[in-house]
Amino acid sequence: MMLVLLSLCGSGLLQQAVADDRPPAAQSAAGKPAEAQSAALFKEQIYPLLLRKCAACHGEESQEGRLRLDARSTTLAGGISGPAVVTGKPEASLLYQRILGDGDLDRMPLDEEPLTAAQIEVVRRWIELGAVWPRDIGPEVTAPRKHWAFIPPKQPAVPEVKQTSWPHNRIDHFLLARMEQAGMAPSPRAGREQLIRRASLHLTGLPPSLAEIDDFLSDDQPGAFARVVDRLLASPRYGERWAVPWLDAARYADSNGYQRDGRREAWPWRDWVVAALNADMPFDQFTIEQIAGDLLPGATLLQRVATGFHRNTMANVEAGTDPEEEHVLAILDRVNTTGTVWLGLSLECASCHNHKYDPISQREYYRLYAFFSGTEKEIETNGTERDFIGPKLQVPLSREQQQQRDHLQAELKQKQAERTRLLATLDEQQRNWEQNLQLPGERMARVFRRGDFLNPGEAVRPGTPAVLPPFPAEAPATRLGLARWLVDPANPLVARVIVNRQWAALFGQGLVRTPEDFGIQGERPTHPELLDWLAVDFVRSGWCLKRLHRQMVLSAAWQQSSRITPELRKQDPTNRLLARMQRLRLPAELVRDHVLAVSGLLSQRMEGPPVFPYQPDGVWNHIGRASNLWPASTGTEKWRRGLYVNWRRTVPYPSFVNFDAPTREQCTVQRSQSSTPLQALTLMNDPAYMEAAVALAARLLNELPAEASDADRVQQGFRLATGRQPSAVEMRILVNRVQVERTEYAEDPQRAELLVKDFPVTGGHAPLALAPWVHVASVLLNLDETITRN
Repeated sequence: MMLVLLSLCGSGLLQQAVADDRPPAAQSAAGKPAEAQSAALFKEQIYPLLLRKCAACHGEESQEGRLRLDARSTTLAGGISGPAVVTGKPEASLLYQRILGDGDLDRMPLDEEPLTAAQIEVVRRWIELGAVWPRDIGPEVTAPRKHWAFIPPKQPAVPEVKQTSWPHNRIDHFLLARMEQAGMAPSPRAGREQLIRRASLHLTGLPPSLAEIDDFLSDDQPGAFARVVDRLLASPRYGERWAVPWLDAARYADSNGYQRDGRREAWPWRDWVVAALNADMPFDQFTIEQIAGDLLPGATLLQRVATGFHRNTMANVEAGTDPEEEHVLAILDRVNTTGTVWLGLSLECASCHNHKYDPISQREYYRLYAFFSGTEKEIETNGTERDFIGPKLQVPLSREQQQQRDHLQAELKQKQAERTRLLATLDEQQRNWEQNLQLPGERMARVFRRGDFLNPGEAVRPGTPAVLPPFPAEAPATRLGLARWLVDPANPLVARVIVNRQWAALFGQGLVRTPEDFGIQGERPTHPELLDWLAVDFVRSGWCLKRLHRQMVLSAAWQQSSRITPELRKQDPTNRLLARMQRLRLPAELVRDHVLAVSGLLSQRMEGPPVFPYQPDGVWNHIGRASNLWPASTGTEKWRRGLYVNWRRTVPYPSFVNFDAPTREQCTVQRSQSSTPLQALTLMNDPAYMEAAVALAARLLNELPAEASDADRVQQGFRLATGRQPSAVEMRILVNRVQVERTEYAEDPQRAELLVKDFPVTGGHAPLALAPWVHVASVLLNLDETITRN
């Protein structure tokens, strides 16, 4: 951000501006809330931004323009160009001018992505409120080992609040106390239709049925919403919905990755995850079985399958691949993924040198590496890519070649028959899944100088970073010991990291907005006491995820309206204090699931190999060598949930990519959120969504009697898509659309036939009767409200 920014801007910078004391004008104009807001902005957003965007050029190791921006004292001293911040006056502040790139000034940071509009607004707001830099923030007082995330959480007292009638549970006390401190009030409760739809989409990923909505609307007994939540938590759809972010984190895919990207049989592990979540397996056990299930005493087959978490690493099977290099890359990926998923740390930064910001040395990195270096994969010997192999060019053979070929094929046929007989005696899942197996003895692990496996240095034994609780001397130096160390209640990171990700999934952003980085460069929590309270409670309650989700969903905060008022937008533009609920677009898989559910096509079948729904022709033509055939699923298989769609790393399912799904080539704990024309085009033109529109049209004609009016059918379709009644204006527009389309198709019946001819889900209706409703159904499925959790 201000990188070079202030090498020219300099920075006597916050000499006047970045002080604990605001000038009298700011005090009188804003009062105490302004100071509190400015300090909070600095802690939660400005300081992490300075570290991420500025410290490379204006930090401990480099001070371009004699300016250092990561410490309060050096910032106050300024740089060669004088003050960069004028307290209370963003437009007069060089800092603000440089991140905007005003006039002849280069936009900062140079040679990097510019700040987003939201980040620029945060800087402007901070300066406007007095540019407070609290004395307790900075390297002078925040030595790495004293960083908040490395200090074990203690459950704080629940704060008192003035508006005592609002909180539903203890979560609300923490949130309301912050709102009241900032002079804000929470939003009203969302309407009942909105609440049941929000709960259903959040907890199961599917919309509620009209019967479920009506039952809830008519239930006026106390605890009605809690009963809805309990029903959703008990649904098998819960595990399917919550498996999706875990598959992202575990980099699950149905292919190996790299150029050839051949098929792999990883789906038994995916099904294990769904079953474990539905069974509410305690998260500590969920962790142990995935990292070291095969090392548990008397390990069951399912516990061995669970270790597939780290077999999701990409595998390069190209000719000429160096086996040792492949082995090293796989282990590096496992270390890095473990660091991100459980510790919320960017461990990979320490693979070549000591971590630049966090207290993790290169030696400590390779001690973690040593836990995994004794792991080898069991080679899959029974898989086949026959279904994916395209036709080959046949070259005429000589007579001798033909005789030799016939002889070899006869011998091969005999061998294949024997192999099939032997394989039939093995368990199917065990045959199809590559498991992690601990090799006997301890494989030597060495520190790779500059991260180069061809340049090994000091030998190291398994161990953990010194900044975290010590690895127990009596624990086995294996993956099992590591897994148990991770979920030990003394670990300051794991519970916080997991609770934060659950919070982000339900509230739209984490209490820490950098879920992948709880280190020095990550953002500080907006509500540190709440995060610690939840983390301690999560562990004490037995690491129960369903209980945690229930707590959050039953809070008054989660049940607020998502309406943004001008006052809220001004007071808290990024909704960090949660005085309203966040509107969230559905994740990629759930967009498709929702549309299939609304249309009535969605298959409820769970488990099993991946499916291959509609995909544009030729998408796979230019990847790999023998795996370019998309064997399209038929029947109800093509309408199964997105969780079960084949995931090929080099070319993930195109409509999912358009809605920001990751490739899963590496661990992802937070998906991006974009809004692009491609998303609207996908909903309008993708064959899967066109078929859903045809099916929804047929549903509207089938589920209401023949004498039902156009308005009746529009109302039914609108409720199916959005979960609420249409307004009078919405009703008038849609009914008119039906009538206009009906007239136009009557004049050109062939258009109606062309519209529906490729989709055999017409419910027996003639194209001319169905076509007008297909258009209206497509409009309904394209509404922003349809694919948004309001």
